[in-house]
Amino acid sequence: MKSLTKAEEQVMQALWKLGKGFLKDIVEAMPAPKPHPNTVATLLKILMEKAFVGTEVYGRMNEYKPLISKQAYFKNTMNGLVKGYFGGSFAQAVSFLVEEKKLSLEDLELLLKQLKKK
Repeated sequence: MKSLTKAEEQVMQALWKLGKGFLKDIVEAMPAPKPHPNTVATLLKILMEKAFVGTEVYGRMNEYKPLISKQAYFKNTMNGLVKGYFGGSFAQAVSFLVEEKKLSLEDLELLLKQLKKK
C-alpha cells in the first residue's frame, strides 16, 4: 500500500467520515481553514491514481468513495512506523511511549486486559 501525504490523508479522513460524497461534500467535511475545491479535486485525482479512491459518475459530477478502509490504512501505517523506527518491535514502540510519558499505567493495564481477552 502506498503512503499518503498529509494533504491526501486529510482528504481521506473527510471521505472516511462521509462514507462517500461529491467534491463539495468532501470540502465541507474538511477542517478549517478549508482548502480550495480545485486543490481537493487535484488531491482526489492523485488518490484515484494511488487506488485509494473510486468514483461513480452522475452526469458531469463524480461521487467519490474510499476503496481502502481507515482500519486497513491505519494498520499499514502503524506496521510501517514500527518497522521503520523500532526494528519491527511493538514492545520497543510501547517502551518508547512509556519513556516519553505518552502512555500511563492505566493505559498499560487496559492493554494487558485486551491482550488477555484475545
